[in-house]
Amino acid sequence: MPVQQSIESRLANAFPGDHLVVENESHRHNVPPNSETHFKVTLVSPAFEGRNRVKRHQAIYSELSAELQGGVHALALHLYTPDEWQARQQQSPDSPNCLGGNGK
Repeated sequence: MPVQQSIESRLANAFPGDHLVVENESHRHNVPPNSETHFKVTLVSPAFEGRNRVKRHQAIYSELSAELQGGVHALALHLYTPDEWQARQQQSPDSPNCLGGNGK
């Protein structure tokens, strides 16, 4: 199963919610074509109610432990409650451009 599909499936099952987008951003980085190493996750779920940002991230890392040990290099997480998502006008931030690993 492709890594992106595995991430989507695991998160959809573990965190039922209103909105889930998993974007493969590997093409924006210095990796071979068709890589699955860099992902951006936007997830809106009532499961995040009462959890601070660290606890939300820990819950995701726990759920995706196999993927994180299997070659995923970067995982940008944008995790919201339904009210927070509405307040953000249903938009997650854009990812920054890759600096190519040398800071330039």
